[in-house]
Amino acid sequence: MPETNLMSISFNCNCQLPTESVVRASFLVYRSAIRMSESHRILYCNCTYAQVVPREVKEAVLKNLCDSNVAFDAVADLCEMSARRDPALKRLAQGEGVKIAACYPRAVKWLFAVAHDPVATEKTEVLNMRVQGSEAICAGLFNSQLTPNLPEGKVTAGKATALIAEPAPS
Repeated sequence: MPETNLMSISFNCNCQLPTESVVRASFLVYRSAIRMSESHRILYCNCTYAQVVPREVKEAVLKNLCDSNVAFDAVADLCEMSARRDPALKRLAQGEGVKIAACYPRAVKWLFAVAHDPVATEKTEVLNMRVQGSEAICAGLFNSQLTPNLPEGKVTAGKATALIAEPAPS
């Protein structure tokens, strides 16, 4: 699949992107060429399809990420990726830890579980752009301390798939 520039995909980010930055159209992941020594990753969800995150918050968080020179991944919509069981979710969930700017922690946990790629509860922090302001989100993303906050309870792919596969009561 051809690679394309992030600016042409409608993230509306007015920041200068590193020349080595790439977006793959198959799952729209922006990867900064700049790497930091931190052990955790940053994942930004643009919530393109559900549009439940305030636009001002999304734009401010993305602009701050672009301006920060911190490595991060940006996806168009985690819900859509989960529904398609996109294999990119496995790569995004792997590693020493991940901070995810998206929506509710319980929703993010289930999105990865439904896609058969659960995130490690003890290595995942979710910053909720639906209820927190951009300042709080950015403070959490740029803090070197990872504060896991996923709800307790084991979610298995079988459990998640069974819930989705059950027919709605009539």
